[in-house]
Order: sequence, then C-alpha cells, then structure tokens
Amino acid sequence: MQIDNQPVDISFIVVSWNAKEYLYKCLASIEKEAAGHRSEVIVVDNASSDGSQAMVRERFPQVKLIISRENLGFAKANNIGIRQSRGKYLALINSDVEVLPGCIGLMTGYMEEHGKTGILGPQILDTHKNVQRSCMGFPTLWNSFCRALALDTIFPKSRLFGGFELTYWPHNSTREVDIINGCFWLVRRSALQQVGVLDERFFIYGEDKDWCRRFWAQGWKIVYLHRACAIHYGGASSSNAPVKFFIEMNRANLKYWGKHHGRSAQACLIVMTVVQSVIRCLLASVQYLIWPSKRADAAFKIKRSAALLQWLLGTGIKKEWAHGK
Repeated sequence: MQIDNQPVDISFIVVSWNAKEYLYKCLASIEKEAAGHRSEVIVVDNASSDGSQAMVRERFPQVKLIISRENLGFAKANNIGIRQSRGKYLALINSDVEVLPGCIGLMTGYMEEHGKTGILGPQILDTHKNVQRSCMGFPTLWNSFCRALALDTIFPKSRLFGGFELTYWPHNSTREVDIINGCFWLVRRSALQQVGVLDERFFIYGEDKDWCRRFWAQGWKIVYLHRACAIHYGGASSSNAPVKFFIEMNRANLKYWGKHHGRSAQACLIVMTVVQSVIRCLLASVQYLIWPSKRADAAFKIKRSAALLQWLLGTGIKKEWAHGK
C-alpha cells in the first residue's frame, strides 16, 4: 500500500451506492491484491444510507473515503476519484466486483509490455465461476436491430447476428476489442491524460461505450486479458431500483447515439427501442397467461417495458432529441 508521498503504481477507484456487503468483499480482495504494489485505494460513496461509509472507516482505515451528499452517478463519481488519484495506472472497479488472486499482477505486467494499450479488462466470472460476456462491438444500426429482435440470442454463434454482444466468441482468449464493459478497467494514466475523463452527461451506463470509442479515436488499444480474472456479482446498485435503472440504460443509449451517430441514427434507434418494448410486453403477457409459475417474472418484464414505453412516448424522446449532442 501507499506510504507517505512515495510514487504510486496503481490507484484503485471504487464507486459505491448502497452496496455495503459487496463493497466489503471488493475492498478485501483489493487489499490482498494491492500487497506488494505501491498503491492507493479511493472509495467514492454516492450518498449511501446502508452503513457503507462507517464500514469503510472501521474495516479499511487506509482507504481514502470521499463522501458525496447526493448520488452523482457512475461517471461523475469516478471522475472525482480519478482527479484525487496519483497512480501510473488506475483500476476502476465496481463495488460488486471481487478481484481474484494474481489478477492485478497479470494486468499490470501486460500493460508494461504493451505500451499502446490504453484500457485493459480482465475475464469476468459470475458467482458460479462461469464466464460472463464483458466485451462488445461498437453499436451499429444493424447489430442494434439484431439485439432488438433477439437474433443474437436465437443464433448465438453467428458473427452476422452477434456482432454487438460478441455472442459467437467464448471470451477464452486475449484480444483487442471495441468495448470493455465498465465493471473493471485498468487504465493507463498517460492515455487518460490524452483522451480525457469520463463524460459526465452519462449518469450510469453508456459511458463505457463512449470512453472506449474515444480511446480508440486517439490511437489507444482496448484489450481483453483472459488470464486475469475477477468475479462480478452484478446488480449491487441497480437492484435497488431495477425499473429506474432500466430506463437509465436506454436513456444512456440514446445519448451515445446522439453524440456519436447524429440525429438520424438516433431516431432509428428510438423506433427500434419502441418496437422492441412492445414485443417484450406482448411476449411477457403470453408468458404470464400460459405459465403460472413464471407470472412474477413476466409481471416484472411487463412493468419494466411499459415504464420504458411510457418514458419514451412521454418526455424521453423529446429530452434526448433536444440534448442528443
């Protein structure tokens, strides 16, 4: 760990909102992995009310705890941590991620050997140690259409239909990718200084696609390192308000398309999202009527898709169209 004013190799930055138990596991795993490295750990707490702040003070007194009076979202809170950090590399890690042994050493070693890699992501596992998809291709109208109609689910091994979520690739090799999902990034500071911090117009979601596109545009590579592993428990914050976060995810998609593809493409995405939501409502309604044992799940899907439709056809389209760029 960092002592006094010695140089820092790695700055660990964790943003948390009401995820106390996950945050404890995350920080405990970082503490083990940080041993032997000149490092610092920064937690930015987004106004949690579950005792997270007291837990960090009591169990991890060496951590620099920054407390916000409001939920600033993912991008803005991470930027606060970034601006307070000093490391040559910055590990931006979700509070619901557990870093497995050897992960940080493998990642920093790769970065040292590959100087044009700007962002590096590890292999992400679920709680059963199954590999999670953590990389994506850049969104296009075609692969968004395939996702909307679930063609990538129906034909998961097809490169034609699975180009967005890379369903045809089993995530079992190290390779350059368009996008590393934002649950765990190792970022080179010199690249960050050229590209800039996260775009704070993205409250949560969408900032990963935007940041990776900006890194690639500046000539930096985005790489997935399959030999380094971490567990992503998933939903630590979003489970507190799943419908709200679902709408926020779609809001972020519209912002991304408005920023990088313009109004015409954004309008096409809006139409596809409306059609997709209608289809989801219909399919979930059929599920509700036919399978009584799945009614709770079907009812939630109907509620979620209906809320998104209400937002899109109410104020959502107007707001995102006005502020798309």
